[in-house]
Amino acid sequence: MHIEVLVPNLPESVVDATLVNWHKAPGDQVNKGDNLVDLETDKVVLEVPAPESGILSSILKPDGSLVAGGDVLAIIDPAGTADNLAKATQPKAEGTTAPLSPAVRRILNEHQLNPQVITGTGKEQRITKEDVLHYLDNTPKQPSLAAPMPESPAPVIAAAPNDVVKTVNLRPEQRVPMTRLRAKVAERLLQAQQNAAMLTTFNEVNMQSVIDLRNEYKERFEQKHKIKLGFMSFFVKASVEALKRFPAINASIDGTDIIYHGYYDIGIAVATPRGLIVPVLRDAEQLDFAGIESSIANYGSKARDGSLSYEDLNGGTFTITNGGIFGSMLSTPILNPPQCAILGMHAIKERAVVEKGEIVIRPIMYLALSYDHRLVDGKEAVQFLVTIKECLEAPAHLLLNI
Repeated sequence: MHIEVLVPNLPESVVDATLVNWHKAPGDQVNKGDNLVDLETDKVVLEVPAPESGILSSILKPDGSLVAGGDVLAIIDPAGTADNLAKATQPKAEGTTAPLSPAVRRILNEHQLNPQVITGTGKEQRITKEDVLHYLDNTPKQPSLAAPMPESPAPVIAAAPNDVVKTVNLRPEQRVPMTRLRAKVAERLLQAQQNAAMLTTFNEVNMQSVIDLRNEYKERFEQKHKIKLGFMSFFVKASVEALKRFPAINASIDGTDIIYHGYYDIGIAVATPRGLIVPVLRDAEQLDFAGIESSIANYGSKARDGSLSYEDLNGGTFTITNGGIFGSMLSTPILNPPQCAILGMHAIKERAVVEKGEIVIRPIMYLALSYDHRLVDGKEAVQFLVTIKECLEAPAHLLLNI
């Protein structure tokens, strides 16, 4: 009897997936639940676990294959377990590695490292994240291409099997295919610019009150809720309040119809090595500050580990993006279709402002609201941003619901 390893049912609206990387080879012992292969869709990376224990007798779809739900990826021979037990417990042959976790694979890809040169200290000599970081800390850095270089043969750049590398007169080029996620992001951004009458309005907010409130209560908040109090929860709360006052900004266009959403699912844009993703805080109006911060921290951890699910990313009625964490002072964020508005946060900088006729120094952040002018009028967009400004400059609005 043989067991087929199938492509799992793909999320709704996802037609196919790209087979990224096999973690087992034909003849390897596998245990039920072991991750055999990664599949990349337009939004997430899916892991395919072994349905039963046994020997991976054959692989039918190689790396790079395009697959659909229900396709057969490999065959497992469950009867081979006992016959091959001795083989499975022998040390691995030179040139092979134990399965790698998503976090380890991400760091290896970022630094273009060969796992075979790293000594694993985990169970069954598996390479852990700490092993990779230790290797990086104790390995001399390669000279930068921008630094002066002695005359020598043209440098060689490590590339994947399907990559194309050219080196001419110390001016290297590397051609690599877009990831599915990067291609989808590019498609949606282009769609947003072509299909929406997009405008951006700006305002500035004095963050002193939020900073003072956060500094006063952050220790007690962390002790009680076991999570740090950040700025994003204030912006989520302020956005929900503003969306309640201006429901058109929480709406979307479907053909010639306008869909007004009676709930507030707030997307939080997150930058990952694979590209921009937007996990969604469901029913944000029902979450308190601790709930918002916990949800954001959980999404951040899942994004780093590559374990976000399609459900985590699906939907959303409004999006917040924070370019300030990278030092951005001002930007015009692009809409996340079919949403009709997106709020851009930026870096907090001390600036000279006039208060009651006197020049004082205050921590100021520029805010940007991009919106679809087909649905949202300029007056609504400006008043929406003013509402957020008022909520943040007087946080009692958020705490007392006034």
